[in-house]
Amino acid sequence: MNYDLSNAPKSSTKAALKKMLLFLRPERQKLFLALGIMILNSGITMLTPYLIGYTIDHYIQTGQYHGLMVYCGILLGLYLVWAWTEYMQTEVMGSIGQRMLYSLRNEVFGKLQALPVSFFNQNKSGDLIARINSDTDKVNQFFSQSLMRFVDSVFAMTGAMIFLLSIHLRLGAATLVPGVFILVFVLVISPWVKRKNAVSLKSSGALSGEIQESLHNFKTIIAFNRRDYFRRRFATANKDNYSAALHAGLANSVFVPVFALFSNLAQLIVLTYGIYLIAEGQFTIGLLISFIAYAQNFYQPLRQLAALWASFQTAMAAWDRISVIIELEPDLKDSPRVDSANQVPVISIAKNQPVIEFKQVHFAYPGGKQVLSDINFTLLKGKTYALVGPTGGGKTTTASLIARLYDPTNGQVLLEGRDIRSFSAVERTAKIGFILQEPFLFSGSLKDNILYGNADYQHLDSEALLTRMEQMGLSNLLKRFDQGLETPLNSAGESISLGQKQLIAFIRAVLRQPEILILDEATANIDTVTEQLLGEILEKLPESTTRVIIAHRLNTIENADEIFFVNGGKITPAGTFKHALQLLLEGKRVS
Repeated sequence: MNYDLSNAPKSSTKAALKKMLLFLRPERQKLFLALGIMILNSGITMLTPYLIGYTIDHYIQTGQYHGLMVYCGILLGLYLVWAWTEYMQTEVMGSIGQRMLYSLRNEVFGKLQALPVSFFNQNKSGDLIARINSDTDKVNQFFSQSLMRFVDSVFAMTGAMIFLLSIHLRLGAATLVPGVFILVFVLVISPWVKRKNAVSLKSSGALSGEIQESLHNFKTIIAFNRRDYFRRRFATANKDNYSAALHAGLANSVFVPVFALFSNLAQLIVLTYGIYLIAEGQFTIGLLISFIAYAQNFYQPLRQLAALWASFQTAMAAWDRISVIIELEPDLKDSPRVDSANQVPVISIAKNQPVIEFKQVHFAYPGGKQVLSDINFTLLKGKTYALVGPTGGGKTTTASLIARLYDPTNGQVLLEGRDIRSFSAVERTAKIGFILQEPFLFSGSLKDNILYGNADYQHLDSEALLTRMEQMGLSNLLKRFDQGLETPLNSAGESISLGQKQLIAFIRAVLRQPEILILDEATANIDTVTEQLLGEILEKLPESTTRVIIAHRLNTIENADEIFFVNGGKITPAGTFKHALQLLLEGKRVS
């Protein structure tokens, strides 16, 4: 399945809003509260200009100062309530935005955890980090800050429009004419602005990916003295990001001057037409002042909407990048829990019975050539198997299919007589241990790392764990670490050697005592003495454990029960060790 996010289709604004609102369902009560506060706020904003005009006409012009003081007190009270509603809007919508950000990031990260390995092979981790961190924050900023002002502006404009038309229909209609031109301009220009913001966000993710890749490979850069190469790559990515951000900024800022122009035209219409009506005796000075205030209340929110609309387009572009991950479905689909042959559950497998079986298995990576073609072989319980062959022949791919890091393009992989897809992830990982070529570590202690994913031993303290490791012959490996189980580690493993990293991965896998243990070049960076020690530990595993070894060191595979030669999309039983060596040498000459 193609998981390349760079070619993902973009959704329409309406569809994007629909999906986005799903995340606000748990916040319905808070949203209604915020809506009520906004209506109250807008109502006060609409009422005060009318009261000011009424006070001018009925009390200031007539000299009734008692009435003037009464209305000034009313206005003061309304302004205090207005200030409270402004604060409450910020408080309520801010909390809604933060909870939405929390839920959105959880949703995206949860989806990433459910996606297969092939997804991460096709997308840069730096770009994924940008989507989880930066893009979700842009959506949150719109909801927690811009949305409140956006809705408030809509209410203010609606109320102002009603008052303008009710005070004087013809003058109100003339005042609103520039608003029609603004609406047309927004409808025409918005898709272009959204595209510019989408390009900017994409280039920002590419820049993040470039930085992440450079930092991850910094040792290699230093070793080969190729700072210039990565400096050029970064400069190119940075220049692309600068250009995209500049164009997006220009697109976002185009609304403000246009909105200001039409707003000023509306004010000019009010003044000229209003003065004419006063001269004709059809209008009062107080009403003209109120009318000017209402015109400002209509067009001032429009000016705010110019900036808010740009924020909205940015949020929509960010949402497109987020929602495409949320909507992805993993191609590793589970199957019913039945035996593939006779459709009955399988209870247990005796020693020397098939534990893994490939049936007409084909596999190709997305967009790549066929790696395996029509593979049929069986692995028996309790045996040791070796996969040999030239680099790129398909050994690691075969092991990945056994562990179900991938599913076959065609064909079937059986685990203990059942389709491997019928096992839950918990069941499968409990049965299969996999020591990868590149050991995985994370920040914490050595103990934290070796107990990673081991539910059976999570409750053990250091002393109990050490006792258990002694029983399994693993305690001697701790001598390679200065502080034993409490040795601090970071995700990059900078403080330890590559060989020590592989030791940690080895301890982690063996502690689980899996039914199938896959070792993918597990001893490639370990000295001969330690390798011999690991061999002795493997011998202490239960007799029922099936071992699958991928190695280039010939002494590692010499004692295997059976050797398979993997090359050219085929897996061939190699027979004797001598024959396997001959096939390996021939395969290297061909490749």
